[in-house]
Amino acid sequence: MINKRGFASDNNAGVHPEIMKAIERANCGHVVAYGNDIYTERAVEKFREKFGDDIDVYFVFIGTAANVLSIDAVTKPYNSVITAYTAHLHEDECGAPERFTGCKVLTLSTGDGKLRISDVEKEMYAIGFEHHSQPRVISITQSTEVGTVYQIEEIRELSKFAHINNMLLHLDGARLSNAAVSLNRPFREFTRDAGVDIVSFGGTKNGMMYGEAVIFFDRKHSEDFKYLRKQGMQLASKMRYISAQFERYLTDDLCLELAMHSNKMAKILEKEIRNIPGIEITQSVESNMVFAIIPKEITDALQREYFFYVRNEMKNEVRWMCAWDTTEDDIMGFVKVLKNLMNKRNT
Repeated sequence: MINKRGFASDNNAGVHPEIMKAIERANCGHVVAYGNDIYTERAVEKFREKFGDDIDVYFVFIGTAANVLSIDAVTKPYNSVITAYTAHLHEDECGAPERFTGCKVLTLSTGDGKLRISDVEKEMYAIGFEHHSQPRVISITQSTEVGTVYQIEEIRELSKFAHINNMLLHLDGARLSNAAVSLNRPFREFTRDAGVDIVSFGGTKNGMMYGEAVIFFDRKHSEDFKYLRKQGMQLASKMRYISAQFERYLTDDLCLELAMHSNKMAKILEKEIRNIPGIEITQSVESNMVFAIIPKEITDALQREYFFYVRNEMKNEVRWMCAWDTTEDDIMGFVKVLKNLMNKRNT
C-alpha cells in the first residue's frame, strides 16, 4: 500500500486542527447566506489589515476559479494573457482560461518558472493590429510551480513594464504564504506595493479545507466581479465556511507558521538528497518543493513506498512536495528507501 504521507502534493495533506475548529465554530445557528454574514465580514477585514482598506475581496471555492475569473474580469475575448509555460493557467486548468474568458494564453519558456521582461517582450508585437490577439495581462505565480520565488524587484520590474504597455499584472498566489516566508517580507510588500493589480490568494495547499480569495487592488477592475463569480458557479451560499477558515488562517500569522514548516521540511529534504550520489537537484529550493532527476528504473519502487509525481518523463525529473504536516520522520523514512534503492542499483 502506498504510504499516504508521501510527497506528491501539499493538497494531499489534511486540514489543520485550528482551521477545523474555526469551521466548527461557524457551524452554529443561522446566518444570512451568500456572504452577508459576520464571518465573511471579519475575514475581509483580515485581508484589509494585510493589504489595505481600499481593496475588494471575493471568496471562491478553488484556485482554478480564482485565476480564471480574475482574468475574465479585466479582459475581452480578443485579448491575450502572457504567462510561463509551467503556469497552472497553461498546464493545469484544462483549457479553462480559454473557454471561459475567450482569451488566448501565450506561454513562454523559462528554466526556473519565472518570467522576465526579455521574455515578455517577445509577445509585444502587432499591437493595434486586428489580426493578432492583444496582450492585456501578465500572469506570474508566487511561489512558482517549480518552487522558485520572485524577488520584490523582479515583480516591480514586471509590473512597471505591464503598466507602461497598458497591461495588468496578475499573481497566482496558490502558495503565497510560502513565498512570504521565503522572502521574509509582508504580503503587501511583494504584491500591492510592488505593482501587482490582482492576486489569487490560496489557502487550500497550506492547511485549509477549501477556499481561495481574489483580491483587487483597484476597484475599477472589480466592478462586475460579483456577476462573473455567480456565472462562474463560485458564489457559495454557505460562504461562512470559507470565510471562517480565512479568518483563522490570517489570525496570529497561522498561514506563515504553516508555510514556514513546509519550507523548512523541503530544505531538510534537499540537504539529505544532496548526500546521495546519482541524484541531481534541478531547481533552487526556495519554498516547499524539491525537483530532482532520479534513475528511471527506481521510480516505480520508490513511488510504491512514498507516492510522488514525475513532472518531466523525458528526463525523469520528479517533484517532491512538503506540506504543513510533513515530519522529519517522513523525510528520513523516504531518504532511507531512496538510498537503499540507489545502492541496489549501483551494486
